[in-house]
Amino acid sequence: MRILVVNPNTTASMTTLIEGAAQSVANPATAILARTSRMGPVSIEGYYDEAFAVPGLLKEIAEGEAAGADAAIIACFDDTGLDAARAMASIPVLGICEAAVATAALVAQRFSIVTTLERSIMPVKGLVHRYGMAERATVRAADIPVLSLDDPSSGSLKKLRAEIEKALEIDAAEAIVLGCAGMADLARHLQEEYGVPVIDGVSAAVKLAENLVTLGLKTSKRGAYAAPLAKPYLGILSPFAPRPLE
Repeated sequence: MRILVVNPNTTASMTTLIEGAAQSVANPATAILARTSRMGPVSIEGYYDEAFAVPGLLKEIAEGEAAGADAAIIACFDDTGLDAARAMASIPVLGICEAAVATAALVAQRFSIVTTLERSIMPVKGLVHRYGMAERATVRAADIPVLSLDDPSSGSLKKLRAEIEKALEIDAAEAIVLGCAGMADLARHLQEEYGVPVIDGVSAAVKLAENLVTLGLKTSKRGAYAAPLAKPYLGILSPFAPRPLE
């Protein structure tokens, strides 16, 4: 089984971290194909960055599927471009936010998502509502720029711990969801430290993707995720124009 994991920002060091987290939980027979987007922002922090990350993400997923990937994972907690990717691809496509909250719901009644910056709170809340978890999840921000997660001297881990402690005390959280792919390598250690389930969306998505492939399930092409209609796209987006179905 081959699972494509796409980092939709253009920072390769974050892809390396994500790849390690994915490989640490994958079955021995699962190959993790980690890819970094080749166009777009170096980090995705808010709606504007997200919009410009989508074309590069879609290109990586299209190429990965053509090369034989059995499933794809979008490794950004905003579930960047998820609906577009599902419409484009025939293989299952998972977002790490959806995977994380679905997994958290299996092990806790109440959980808190700790994300990076305050501007990410509303996008994540929107996803939580969409996924039917609004009454069970609280969303917090630790005031951590995404790229600072790569810098041990940034104090980001101290800020993350402080917000987790608030979630446990104030929100009465029974589990913690790490709201950024750049936190993927921290879940096991934080779970041991705080004694509650700590869910990383990358790892959760890998296990869900393996299950979907094993069950022979793919994205439905009836209705919302039907293949895009063939039509011209103009300007610099012309390479992304949907082609007629063969």
